Amino acid sequence: MILKKSKLLSNKTIEISGSKSISNRLLILHALFSNIKIKNLSDSQDTRLLQAALQNSSDTVDVHHAGTAMRFLTSYFAIQEGRTTVLTGSERMKERPIKPLVDALKQLGAQIDFLENEGYPPLKITGRKLSGGEVRVQANVSSQFITSLMLIAAKLENGLTIILEGKITSIPYLEMTLKILRTIGITNSWEGNRITVKPTIQTEKNSQIVPFIIESDWSSASYFYSLAALGRSSINLKCFKPYSLQGDSVVRELYWEYFGVNTISEGAEAKISLLPDNNFKYPERIELNMNACPDIAQTLCVTAAGLKIPFHITGLETLKIKETDRLSALQNELFKIGCLTETTDSAIWSTNFIEPSTNITIDTYSDHRMAMSFAPICLLQDLNIKNEQVVEKSYPNFWSDLALCLTPQHEDSDEK
Repeated sequence: MILKKSKLLSNKTIEISGSKSISNRLLILHALFSNIKIKNLSDSQDTRLLQAALQNSSDTVDVHHAGTAMRFLTSYFAIQEGRTTVLTGSERMKERPIKPLVDALKQLGAQIDFLENEGYPPLKITGRKLSGGEVRVQANVSSQFITSLMLIAAKLENGLTIILEGKITSIPYLEMTLKILRTIGITNSWEGNRITVKPTIQTEKNSQIVPFIIESDWSSASYFYSLAALGRSSINLKCFKPYSLQGDSVVRELYWEYFGVNTISEGAEAKISLLPDNNFKYPERIELNMNACPDIAQTLCVTAAGLKIPFHITGLETLKIKETDRLSALQNELFKIGCLTETTDSAIWSTNFIEPSTNITIDTYSDHRMAMSFAPICLLQDLNIKNEQVVEKSYPNFWSDLALCLTPQHEDSDEK
């Protein structure tokens, strides 16, 4: 996809679908506790794949690239008594580790076998009745392993106490899961390194329908924050709540502190307005630990690179096991737009800014966030996005929504 150098139109309104993170959690809970009525479900490919997998009664379930689905379904199928399921995915999925989750489930008595490489999908899962109790799990690899356990915990006879070992990553995602559980009536607590989820037995009294309206996705909103920061014009986004379950809502504070983009909430309309301060003084350097919000790290780095603000971002250890090695991919593509960087296994920092290439082609590495985080650079120069359909994974309407906000730079009319 060729994106011509463009201007950002002022005051356009974009409506973003429900949060993928919340949607995927609720789909598992709906399958376990049928009294949840979901509204504003995410239209992402990941969510559609998880929904299809939950409705699939065959012996083999293929989740393709959907990492969240792989992790959540591993625990879900482990407690489906009398059912044996082969859970598989794409070639990249077969390279993404799942051993810490499988080990935790085996502590509880689950029967799970690795069919190809030890520690990686595909998995053969023989469903059993698990009693629950106490389990230990590595907390420094992926918060989704822990969330996967929390989602099934209330269905276990004794509930579940999860002992978190090591540095805990992506804490807001764990807090989100616990808040969702409480919203549908499941008692839980988090003290120190112990998460406890109490068992819930459905009765007529607690089986009343619980409506859940999913707020829109803040990681998807981050790309429009980047547009506002680079284009210095306002954008309106719907449907967003002033108080969010999502850790990525920190994008509001980050883009105000480092790029001068203010967020005004209009609660009655569930709308936020992104308003750049054109007298804002940019920082000399951005020093930031993004362990709690790694999914918006690519967007922030690209914005900083576009504005030529030096940066040093740490806490990114989970990025190496995503759809691609995001730190390596980010380093490669930032170079094309004139930003030299260095990386470790958990950090990236700029070392210099140079003139960007004249004919820029952004490789996306089968990673939706690579495509969307670099797209706002079209406000600065022409660029080509390879394999642009990868956005289907989380934000299928991204390119049409982006087009609504842009006009070719030589055009002054807002009518196009």
